[in-house]
Amino acid sequence: MSLLPFRRKSASSDTAVPVLDGILAGYSIEVMPRTAEKISDFRALLPKGTRVYIAHIDGTPIEDMVATAKRLAGEGFDVMPHFPARIIRDRATLADWIARYQGEADVHQALLLGGGVSTPHGDFDNSMQLIETGLFDRAGFTHLHVAGHPEGNRDIDPDGSDAMVMQALHWKQAFSNRTDARMAMATQFAFEAAPVIAWAERLRAEGITLPIHLGIAGPAKLQTLIRFAIACGVGPSLKVLQKRALDVTKLLLPYEPTEILSDLAAHRSSHPDSLIEQIHLFPLGGIKIAAQFAIDHGGPATLPALAQA
Repeated sequence: MSLLPFRRKSASSDTAVPVLDGILAGYSIEVMPRTAEKISDFRALLPKGTRVYIAHIDGTPIEDMVATAKRLAGEGFDVMPHFPARIIRDRATLADWIARYQGEADVHQALLLGGGVSTPHGDFDNSMQLIETGLFDRAGFTHLHVAGHPEGNRDIDPDGSDAMVMQALHWKQAFSNRTDARMAMATQFAFEAAPVIAWAERLRAEGITLPIHLGIAGPAKLQTLIRFAIACGVGPSLKVLQKRALDVTKLLLPYEPTEILSDLAAHRSSHPDSLIEQIHLFPLGGIKIAAQFAIDHGGPATLPALAQA
């Protein structure tokens, strides 16, 4: 299943030169209402049709989320808001959110996840419970994405294993198999390709074939990335940043994800059946910086806003 196809490197390309366009074509990006407010026109930054996830942080009014979705949809983007289970109080609240998104922004895509709070605000504790309501199916949602955890998640598996995470993925795979929902995993960001590739290969071996939309942190100050990585529970690949921080010549330089993207592009070139389908950018250093990085490194270029209007 391919939601947004890649431009693949041709067989005649010079393999000695890192080629990133095959991995950044069709990328998605994440925003929040407060960060989106700082952008006057997304059409000047993102190619038309880019999938834009809207992160729903606890405490953000649903009105702000829907207004952001309406604006982005109006500018020509595929909008995918977060539905964090633990901050949705009950079935009626979920139905209300779905109705608002559809009625005001014509949204038919959702990222379903547990959410960043430890104690549920109401009836829901995980994304599977949201799916089981049947509300997304009745509302005609076409894409249901779920969270992926290449390096585990101690909120779900406190013992450091991934037993519960894998159990949940098998459930979601079974749901995908028996329905026509177009599903994929949007993952936490990582900084090293090898553990992610090994995780993807393990999933396939266990019968999980949901496409992976791999989270990658966009360019940012090293200190900013380390802070976010620790707060978000990034696993062993955090050592890539920690090693860089020990080099005083690099400490003040912005981090760019060129190495991990180059490694992923090489892997996809040699493994065209990889579950790693596309890249999901976390613009931790700013939306403009992340969007320009994508354009500079082979992602699809945007058009002037007036040309897209």
